Amino acid sequence: MSARAQWKGYLKFGEVGCAVALYTAVSTSERISFHTLNRATGNRVRREFIDAASGKPVSREDQVKGYELNKDDYIVLEPEEIAAAVPESDKVLQIKAFMACDDIDDVYFDRPYYLAPSTPASEEAFALIRDGMRKKQVAAIAQTVLFRRLRTVMIRAHGKGLIATVLNFDYEVRSAKEAFEDVPDMKIKGEMLDLAKHIIATKKGKFDPSEFDDRYEAALGELVKAKIEGKKIPQRKPAKVAKVTDLMEALRQSAGMSGQGKASAKEPARKSGAAAGKAAKSRTKSSSRPQRKAS
Repeated sequence: MSARAQWKGYLKFGEVGCAVALYTAVSTSERISFHTLNRATGNRVRREFIDAASGKPVSREDQVKGYELNKDDYIVLEPEEIAAAVPESDKVLQIKAFMACDDIDDVYFDRPYYLAPSTPASEEAFALIRDGMRKKQVAAIAQTVLFRRLRTVMIRAHGKGLIATVLNFDYEVRSAKEAFEDVPDMKIKGEMLDLAKHIIATKKGKFDPSEFDDRYEAALGELVKAKIEGKKIPQRKPAKVAKVTDLMEALRQSAGMSGQGKASAKEPARKSGAAAGKAAKSRTKSSSRPQRKAS
């Protein structure tokens, strides 16, 4: 693999182990990046740390970490003291348990990495662990020291390799109860729910990441290109947002219906024989009645 490994160690399952390497699966390096410049000179701006009281610059060797006890009252932590708190690493990604992927709430997912064998001698043991998990349709939960912290990792089979997703700590994940406590208890039923289910059924698809564009990144690229070529920058017109005041009408419009009549979400797309004739007569009869205009 041509990519540079972020971490190297051993994946261990009972007495079975293999040398592995961790590679970044997600990167922002392809995004357009900018530097901060001095508008007057065109030179890059340098960031500097300033003492809040004296206003004087503080050199790197005089910068230390501090924990705030009270306002403007800190205890100082020396670099060697912080370094001593970092857990020792044995470079072993120890599998603790196996479980179904659905057993782990994805709110705990932090960052994914690719996991691959790092030596030819490890390929057979690596394949054994990978194929065993794929056959049983399970993910492995493992722990090791990654990037200065003891991290829990979910490992699952993916193609010829494994994906290792670092999991958030429990204290980092906020309670959903706080976010949803003001949401009222409400049950939707009847025609409204039938319409929603019908719209969902017609919109079913498969996830293809290539179909989703980063509009902001594309717009930045066009902007930079226009500036380089000296072209006029097009002014974007404000988007028109339709105001929806009637939820039922919005559902009917989304389902391709007129603003009258009952939802046809449960009706089959085609009818044949006597059923089709009966439906046609029913539509003819109803069309002779005065029609209500859509709101």
